[in-house]
Amino acid sequence: MLPKIQNVLYATDLSRNSAYAFRYAVNTARKHDAKIHILHVIEPLSPQTEALLLMHLDHKKLDRLKQDSEEKMHRRIEERLKQFAEKELKDDPETLKRVVGIHIVQGDPATEILNKTDECGCDTIIMGTHGKGAISHAFLGSVSERVLRRIRKPVYIIPLPKGETDITLGDV
Repeated sequence: MLPKIQNVLYATDLSRNSAYAFRYAVNTARKHDAKIHILHVIEPLSPQTEALLLMHLDHKKLDRLKQDSEEKMHRRIEERLKQFAEKELKDDPETLKRVVGIHIVQGDPATEILNKTDECGCDTIIMGTHGKGAISHAFLGSVSERVLRRIRKPVYIIPLPKGETDITLGDV
């Protein structure tokens, strides 16, 4: 007997590919009467970028600048994802109620996806892929592949179909 899916983690990097994968998360939630948790991970500044900024700012100013910009970015991304879900599900308010959390965290994307899966008790993960050809494999080799190697739950990696889609996170 297959385990019941009660919580779906939809991981998005805000790209067109991940926007398209949202429809799979919605479909899965509907079919299994499950809740949806939306996750976006913000990667921290690279050591090189931080070193460049420290050439112009002292540590105290840099820390304050990072904290202010992180708070603003978190709020903007959370609002953008909320608007996206509302727009995508405007004709289905019952399914919109399935979106029980929008989580914006900072860190390594694969690690944070795994952490949030455990924290929210998610039974499956749905995320999009990137690019085409060798570039697609290179990306899959990073976040998606690291998630796949470290988890013992179903993970759906959704490619963007050929041709144009009618979905994007860019215009919300």
